[in-house]
Amino acid sequence: MTEGGLRHFRALFISDVHLGARGCQAELLLDFLRHHDADTIYLVGDIVDGWRLRSTWYWPQAHNDVVQKLLRKARKGARMIYVPGNHDEFLREYYGTHFGGIKVAERYIHLGADGRRYLVIHGDHFDLVVTQARWLAHLGDYAYTLAIAINRVFNNLRRRFGFGYWSLSQWAKHKVKNAVNYIGEFERTLVIEARRNAADGVICGHIHHAAIHNNFGVTYINCGDWVESCTAIAEHPDGRFEIITWTTMSPHGDPDREVEREAETAHTARGAVAGAGDLVDAV
Repeated sequence: MTEGGLRHFRALFISDVHLGARGCQAELLLDFLRHHDADTIYLVGDIVDGWRLRSTWYWPQAHNDVVQKLLRKARKGARMIYVPGNHDEFLREYYGTHFGGIKVAERYIHLGADGRRYLVIHGDHFDLVVTQARWLAHLGDYAYTLAIAINRVFNNLRRRFGFGYWSLSQWAKHKVKNAVNYIGEFERTLVIEARRNAADGVICGHIHHAAIHNNFGVTYINCGDWVESCTAIAEHPDGRFEIITWTTMSPHGDPDREVEREAETAHTARGAVAGAGDLVDAV
């Protein structure tokens, strides 16, 4: 941890942010990014929700601030790799290109500090609902969006009575047998793909369920999401991986406030808006 309270890691992995969707916890992600940095930052798919944006345009200032913050980190030297998912599939037309210092790749091999190889991939290609029944995937997306809206109202009431956050869908994923079986099958399939690529592990997203385990003989890591669980994966300098949960705003000020002031200058504002425009215009 730096003197100003900024935690610095070897690598950070973030997925399923869903910028452009009303359920996106952009303020919490922005707060997380203000207090965490890394040599390499992986955006593991569904960072922008093109499905939502195509049906209803929703892009508040907080969502734009997240894009600007990421672009600012890239300008300051962080290596940034964007592996698109199914919700930001419009970026799959740009594999191998760079925008705002961010490289777009179909998949990536992350070399850990201990020399282990990790396949970085969103994971939707191994979800039969997405690949074989796209209409059902869209229907499920609408149902999930409704559940998030209901859950948001429910948690507002809980906060008024002094209770903490509770996630309906996360509860269901742990308790409903079909959901548990789906997660298990997804994990096995991703582990098989890691082995096929001669990798020691796989780092993915897609199912909004953060996890780190070796249940199938290969390290399986899922980043979680920034709709409900608000989690990211961090790699320490010694190669250890950690799930960081960020469900409440930090009580401390922004340790990176000098960088924030930088955004107020005309030059930085022009660069950030131009980079964000490249991302949003692609939708």
